[in-house]
Amino acid sequence: MTRYPRRLHSLMRFARLLLTLMCDAGQFFLLCLRPSPALAAENLVLRKQLALYQERHVKPRRATNAVRITLVWLSHWFDWRPALRIVKPNTFIHWHCQGFRLFWRWKSKPGRPALPKDLRALIRRMALENPTWGQERIANELLLKLGMRVSPRTVRKYMPSHCVGSPGKRRRSQRWSTFIRNQARGIVACDFCVAVTSTFRILYLFVMIEHTSHRLLHVGVTAHPTAAWTLQQLREAIPVDHSYRFFIHDRDSIFSNQVDQGVRNMGLRVLKTLVRTPAANAICERVIETMRRECLDFVIPLNERHLYSILKEWVTHCNEGRPHMSLGPGIPHPRAALPMSCQIYRHQIPIGQRVVTRPVLSGLHQEYGLEKRAA
Repeated sequence: MTRYPRRLHSLMRFARLLLTLMCDAGQFFLLCLRPSPALAAENLVLRKQLALYQERHVKPRRATNAVRITLVWLSHWFDWRPALRIVKPNTFIHWHCQGFRLFWRWKSKPGRPALPKDLRALIRRMALENPTWGQERIANELLLKLGMRVSPRTVRKYMPSHCVGSPGKRRRSQRWSTFIRNQARGIVACDFCVAVTSTFRILYLFVMIEHTSHRLLHVGVTAHPTAAWTLQQLREAIPVDHSYRFFIHDRDSIFSNQVDQGVRNMGLRVLKTLVRTPAANAICERVIETMRRECLDFVIPLNERHLYSILKEWVTHCNEGRPHMSLGPGIPHPRAALPMSCQIYRHQIPIGQRVVTRPVLSGLHQEYGLEKRAA
């Protein structure tokens, strides 16, 4: 907040300086119109008064910038050395040198001109997207791929501060988020949760999700979960020609050695999370929370078949109609290609189309889409 009063104070000082200089210039031009004898007499009277001022040993006030500029400018019109009284000649020459330096500082811009704004943004983007790259690598990428010759030192100047460092301190490994994205294509996870029926009967829900697309692969419901039942659910969810590599589950006793061996026979590597660490299976835990908040908290299942039919409809909605913020936003497996006309028709419905609604779970949620108007 103190930056604006300081700037206003500087502007007021500059305006006061300009006003003083303009008044001095006006007085000078008025004196030029006067005859020489009258001007010489006035000059002699001023000198006599200044001599009396010096005889009394009165210390003069400190000269302001406006006074210094005026005296330096007037010194070009006559021999200023005999007329100098209030300061020493060396001080007066120092004022002149200061004005000369300020003039050339204003006239010449120090350093090289800045790079274009889009190129600076591109350098910052390349440094953020590639944490293992240094200034030399970014400069070579710009030269060989994009045809722009930029010095590595200039690249270093525009890199973010946390990306700049000596070669010994530079990040030598990828980010954890990058590692997860690269490995997510081959990861599936599962977990159990419970639901209560209208007769206060506890049913167990088996949920299996794919990490890369956040698509729910399978949902199962049973009142008596066993290792054999869990292994059968896995066989139904994972196809024979799958491309998965890792299978994540917690350390529940239902995941016995028999289940893990069956998973290994499918060509997957079993990864068990730590004890009481739900964050290690965060994606599956998050989809279970979403299932409770958007489905199970609003319905009362009658029995196992009723609960399975409700979850089947919700899973279809989650995979094919519900936007996921973690995907950008996006939909794991949309029914049709998403419209790309949002840039053309930003705040209006595209011409020749209308919005249609499809209820989900008897109107608990709604799905919206576009279709062509009837002719």
